[in-house]
Amino acid sequence: MTLLSRLVAAASRALDLEQVNGRVDSGLTALCNFRESFCDNPGLMFLTFFSRRWKKYGPLASPGFRTPETVRTVLLGLVISFFMGALLALTSVEAQSRTVLDLDTRSEPVALQDWGDYWIDTTGRFTPGQVAATPGIPWKPTRGDAIYPVTSGQAMWVRFNVPPAPDAERWYLEVPYPSVNRASLYTLDSAGQWNEQHAGDLVAVDQWPVPHRHPLLPIALSAEVPTNYLLRLENGHAFSAPLQFISEGRLSYSEQRISLILGIFFGLTGLAALISALGAVSLRDAAYGYYALCVTLMGLTQATVTGIAGLHLWPSWPAWSDIATSVLPMLTVSATLLFISAAISLPQRALRLHRLMVGQTVLGVLAAVVLALVPAATRMDVFIPIVLLLAFSSLLVLAWAWRRGDRFAPWLMLAYVPVLAAAGWTMARNAELVPIDFFTQHGMQLGVALHLPIVMLVLMLRSQHRRENIRRIQGLDRVDPATGLINGHVFAERLIRMIARSERLRHQSAVMIIDLVNSEQVQRDFGRKAADELPLRVAERLLSTAREIDSAARLSERRFGMLVEGPFSAEDAATLGPRIVARCLMPYKGLHVDCVAQVHVAYALVPHQGSNAQGLLTQLEERLAAAPTDGKRAVFMLGEAPPARPPPRSRLRPRGFL
Repeated sequence: MTLLSRLVAAASRALDLEQVNGRVDSGLTALCNFRESFCDNPGLMFLTFFSRRWKKYGPLASPGFRTPETVRTVLLGLVISFFMGALLALTSVEAQSRTVLDLDTRSEPVALQDWGDYWIDTTGRFTPGQVAATPGIPWKPTRGDAIYPVTSGQAMWVRFNVPPAPDAERWYLEVPYPSVNRASLYTLDSAGQWNEQHAGDLVAVDQWPVPHRHPLLPIALSAEVPTNYLLRLENGHAFSAPLQFISEGRLSYSEQRISLILGIFFGLTGLAALISALGAVSLRDAAYGYYALCVTLMGLTQATVTGIAGLHLWPSWPAWSDIATSVLPMLTVSATLLFISAAISLPQRALRLHRLMVGQTVLGVLAAVVLALVPAATRMDVFIPIVLLLAFSSLLVLAWAWRRGDRFAPWLMLAYVPVLAAAGWTMARNAELVPIDFFTQHGMQLGVALHLPIVMLVLMLRSQHRRENIRRIQGLDRVDPATGLINGHVFAERLIRMIARSERLRHQSAVMIIDLVNSEQVQRDFGRKAADELPLRVAERLLSTAREIDSAARLSERRFGMLVEGPFSAEDAATLGPRIVARCLMPYKGLHVDCVAQVHVAYALVPHQGSNAQGLLTQLEERLAAAPTDGKRAVFMLGEAPPARPPPRSRLRPRGFL
């Protein structure tokens, strides 16, 4: 009040009361003159009345008002009134910003927003009658994006009234959160009794007023008077679902759209689970079996989160509906560890790491049992750390496999990115960091829809690669693993059959032996790696030269064979040998231009030059062994005389040499 007194004193000193009275009187006289000059205007007749009343009864006409004490008192009252008005304006901002509840079918669903008031009963024992009769309850306005800190043993009360509205259509109070423990709506009837409608996880769905995916409570409308309601909410952790109102017509349309989306999702999930189960049986692949288990648990988890499971699978098991939202996700993550271990062949690569993954899977199963036994308030304290641990372990194992050359590990990491992103958003909701919105409710479904096709493609490519490896392993006794050509044993068998076929059909065929003769020189000039790679390149050139009916084989490290099916003439054989030599002398991609293969070719016509397969092969080998390695000739036919070797030079001086 000291500051106000100083302001009043300063204002009174600055004012000359006599001057104020004189100025007011002169102003009123001017108004009277203005009125007399326009007395024919009836709209200005009020000026006459106002000027006369001001002179006679105005506050400045009183002699007492002209004293300084009176002026200070009046000014003090004006200043106090100003400050009180400002305080009133500040305190009424919240009330003025309230959104009026308007049940308009053109703007559905209609959110409660801040039209209602909430209070958290920490004891959880208040009845609706006690709540309505207790005047000292600290009610607070509701908000659409609020996170209400309610937990087990507590109850959140919401009071609201529905303004008069047309009652031509039925309306419902919608709590779009299938996992809420209990939602009870109370209405006061004409006898003064509170009528209750309840829904939620702790209530069997077949006992709800409207069996639905989430609580849906009918409300009664009046076209004349507002209707008052009390809503009691119970939940094991913070509640953040937006309360909203929806009409019966809009509800039917909304459910049709959601049913279409959920039908596509669960159809995709069921198809993936069925294909994985069939793949596990037909291919005998454990990865398919574990993934079928993962997809099944994943589908059950989403059915629980969306309310489909409570509505159709276990409508009479409220206790299981309450714990399934925590138990099923934990089992899903545990099964995912087994799938990842099988998909990257961890038991064959690192047995200790595989056992560690199995141990973490057992930990997840035990955590699921604990979640089924502990109170709802402490479930998130157990659920979130273990899920983060298991998810982080799976990512580390995939990164480990990727670093060691696994071709499928990066694709599996890519497949789990949308699932982990959606799971992170859901855990943020469980940790009371974000309210319930579209992504917390349907983000996991979108992530799984992106995840399933990638994983199924990876499993298909993996099974194809696995079949090729099995086929190669089974064919090691018949095929050379480095080049893919048949080995010497199969070459001899085919030679016998080709000789018999040529005798029966009375035509000539050819058998060829090809030796790589410059491997040592290549190793000296271009290194060991080039020398080891050169036989593989020769095998490629032989395959490109041979026809589909011909056979190419690798008989030893530097020796190859070829069977040329007839009819085949001597002229054809004479041209095929040089063509093979020329093909091998062409430069190879990735090697030095001078790093080429020099080969010697020996061939025989069958059955003209022999019918004994083993004898023919022995003669051809002897013919190649007799050929000089530094000679210019590279193609030799069985039966022709080998070229004479030049006599060695003697190091002894002839006799008589001085």
